[in-house]
Amino acid sequence: MTSMDIHEILNYLPHRYPFLLVDRVVALEEGKEITAIKNVTINEPFFPGHFTYHPVMPGVLVVEAMAQAAAILSFKTMGRRPSDDSVYYFAGIDNVRFKRPVSPGDQLLLQVKIDRIVRGIWKYSGRALVDDSLVAEAELLCTLKMIK
Repeated sequence: MTSMDIHEILNYLPHRYPFLLVDRVVALEEGKEITAIKNVTINEPFFPGHFTYHPVMPGVLVVEAMAQAAAILSFKTMGRRPSDDSVYYFAGIDNVRFKRPVSPGDQLLLQVKIDRIVRGIWKYSGRALVDDSLVAEAELLCTLKMIK
């Protein structure tokens, strides 16, 4: 099992503030699964508008955080890093369920497992937890596309 700090994560994700949603990888087994952390703070740029008097992390960003963890797992599994001539895209999101809101001060534990890889499409099972309580789950489909 491998862990990664933010400096290494920046080598495997093209995302940057305010859209980088993985702060640390606590475990990664290439070809199998990843466990990562997103620390949710009141300083996130979406909180002033979502919602003013009761800040809640948008569910789509919880799913995006799972996808970013999946991308790290995929790049590590492929033995490569993102480049200027490719983008790792969502190809589909299925069976998304939100169980409870995510608030400032929460720490999202992102658990993503590779289910299968067929013709360049990666399918994952993702879960997001706060304090051992499930907050969201989804099946994610992603693919690496050449853009140049």
